[in-house]
Amino acid sequence: MSNTPHTLQEEFPFDLEKIHQLKVSNAHFAKLLTSYDEVNDKVHRAETRLDLLTEAEEEALRRQRSQVKDEIARMLRG
Repeated sequence: MSNTPHTLQEEFPFDLEKIHQLKVSNAHFAKLLTSYDEVNDKVHRAETRLDLLTEAEEEALRRQRSQVKDEIARMLRG
């Protein structure tokens, strides 16, 4: 288990300009960014034990973060 924040800047360091362009031109993409940040914050809080969650709840959050990140990645490639 890692408690390192997984910011999108770290996840997609070579796509920062494209992320910005999509954020301002595509409402769905902008919503995905917000969703990613929200769930990522929840994962980080759980990993650092600021919020006490069961292993199953924490794993569900990680899966949700991964799904949102995968959709972001698909849109960046598209």
